[in-house]
Amino acid sequence: MPVLLLSLLVPLVGSALPLRATVARTALAGLPTTGFRFVDITVGDGTVLKANYIAPTTPGPHPAVIFISSWGLNDLEYLAQANALAQRGYVALSYTPRGFWASGGGIDTAGPADIADASRVIDWMLANTQADASRIGLAGVSYGAGISLIVSGFDSRVKAVAALSCWTDLVASLFGGETRRPQAVALLDVASRLLGRPSAELRTTIDNYYANRDLEEIIAWGKVRSASTYVQRINANAPAILLANAFGDSLFPSNQLVSFYGQLTGPKRLELAPGDHAVVEATGLAGLPNHVWTSVTRWMDQYVAGVDTGISREPPVVLRTNTNAAEGYASWASISSGVQRHGLGAIRLLDGTGPLGGAPTSGSSKVIWSGIDTTADAGVVLLTNGLQALTGIPPVVWLPGVSRLNAGVWTSPVMARGTSIRGSATLRLRVTPSTSAGTVVAYLYDLVGDFGGLIIHVPLSWKGATPGMPLDLDLVFPATAYDVPALHRLALVVDTEDPLYLDANTTGATLSLGGPSWLDLPVR
Repeated sequence: MPVLLLSLLVPLVGSALPLRATVARTALAGLPTTGFRFVDITVGDGTVLKANYIAPTTPGPHPAVIFISSWGLNDLEYLAQANALAQRGYVALSYTPRGFWASGGGIDTAGPADIADASRVIDWMLANTQADASRIGLAGVSYGAGISLIVSGFDSRVKAVAALSCWTDLVASLFGGETRRPQAVALLDVASRLLGRPSAELRTTIDNYYANRDLEEIIAWGKVRSASTYVQRINANAPAILLANAFGDSLFPSNQLVSFYGQLTGPKRLELAPGDHAVVEATGLAGLPNHVWTSVTRWMDQYVAGVDTGISREPPVVLRTNTNAAEGYASWASISSGVQRHGLGAIRLLDGTGPLGGAPTSGSSKVIWSGIDTTADAGVVLLTNGLQALTGIPPVVWLPGVSRLNAGVWTSPVMARGTSIRGSATLRLRVTPSTSAGTVVAYLYDLVGDFGGLIIHVPLSWKGATPGMPLDLDLVFPATAYDVPALHRLALVVDTEDPLYLDANTTGATLSLGGPSWLDLPVR
C-alpha cells in the first residue's frame, strides 16, 4: 500500500521494452485532448473527493479508465499514463480516495465507504464527460489496485481491471505464516498519519495489531477489505482482470495473487517479476517505457476499447526470472514440470552444517537457542528487494558467519547443471520446542563459495505445542522464478528471528531441529 519511496525509485528502476507493437495501438495514438481538468466529486455521504480527468476532443462516447491513487499518494500519481490513454481515445479520470490529502473524510482502508465512493465516481464521470457506460475500466497501484478489484465485484459496469502491486487477501498480508509484520504495518501507519486522516477504526486496528490483542476483530476487518472474500461476486460480473506483482513484494507476498488468479473464471492474466512493492511498474508512472504499463494499455485496449491487441491469445501467465527473461505459460500449474526433494541430513559437529539432498535423515537432531538473531535475514521492507530489482544484487550472507548456536544450516553438493525454480517451494521441518509457542524463519540461498544470495524466505509461527514433543511444521515459500547457475550450490538456513517479523519466541528457549525433514523445490 504505501509507496513513499516511489519518487526516489521512479528514475532508477530498470524496465523492459514492450514485447511487440501492434497496428491498432499505433492507430489509437496521438489524438488531441482537453488537457487536465481538476474537479471535486461529491459522493453519497457528502464527502468531497479530489480528482482530475483528461479526455480526447473528438466526438464521443469514449472508452474510459478510472485510476485510484495509492496509499499516501494523490490523483496526480497517474498523470503520465492518463495523458497517454487520452491520446488513445480514452476518458481518463484519477481520484484521491477519502482520507488522503485534500479528499474529505477519514481513511477507510478499502472498506465499504471506499467501494461505494468508486461507484459514485463512475456516476459522476458518466454524467460529466463523454465516457461510454458500456466501456469502463479501473486501474491502480497498491491501494488503488485493491480497491479496484473489490469494486469489480460490486459494480457490473466495470469491464476490466488492471491491478498492480495489489493484495487480494489482507489477512494473509498481515498474518502470513501466523506471523505479524511490523515494518510493513509501520509504513502504513506513518503514511496515514503524515498524508491523511486515519479513521478511528484504522487507528484502533493498528494499535491492536501491535499489541497482539483482539486478533479476531482484526481478521474480520481484513476479510471485509479483501478481494478474495468477494471472488464469487467478481466472477458473476466477469470483468477482465490483469494482476501484476513482484515476487519479492514485502507487503503483499505473491502466493495470495496466485491463489486468487486460480479462482477467477473470466478473462485473466498474471504477471510476476523480481522486485518489491510498486517498484516494477514505477518507471511507467513517470511516463518511461515499462513492460507492466505496456500490458495495462494492451489490456484496456482489448477489453475496454474493443481493439484486438492479441493479448487475449497470449499465454496468460507471464514470469520474469532473476535474469529478466520473460516466460509465458498457459496456466500456473504448467510453470513447473516436477518437484525435486532435498532431504535435510544430520548436521556435522565439525562445521555445524548438514547435507541438503538425498533422503531425509531420521534419528539425529540439532539444538539451537531461539530468540537470538543471526546474520541470515531478509533485509528491510521495500528497500532490500527494491534495490535488488535495480542492481540485481540480493541480500548476501557469509555462511560461515551464521551462528550455529542459533540456526540450522544445510548445503547441497555443487550442481553440475543449473536448476530452474518455478513456483512455491515447501519445507517440512520437524522441530521439538521447549516452549508452547515459537517462530522459525527459513532462508534459501544461491551459494557460491561461502557466500549466498537470498532467493526466498518465509516465517512460520505456532502456538499450543506440547513442550518436549516433536512438531511437524510446513513452511510454504513465496512463489519465485529463479535460475540457479551450474556449479553453484543451494543453502538452507533456519533460525528464529528476523527484523521483518514479530516472533513468538522466548529468548533462551531451545528448539531441536530433527528429522525426517525435507525441502521440495518445484522445477521447470
